[in-house]
Amino acid sequence: MLVLQRKKNQSLVINGNVTVSILEIGSDWIKLAIEAPKDVKILRAELMEAAEVNQEAAKELNTESVNALKNLVRKK
Repeated sequence: MLVLQRKKNQSLVINGNVTVSILEIGSDWIKLAIEAPKDVKILRAELMEAAEVNQEAAKELNTESVNALKNLVRKK
């Protein structure tokens, strides 16, 4: 992990095509601007984590549904 210190109105460039700029700094927050090509996905970490949790829950639900259907078929 690279840790950098930046001030308001400073930027950093990632891989030559992604620019992250510091717009505002609060007491416990920071406002960033990210310029990147459209094919680069940019997501907040908490949204990625929530999506992973939802995918796992959907897999479990799907497994439960398949098992319930199998049980119904076996009963007939």
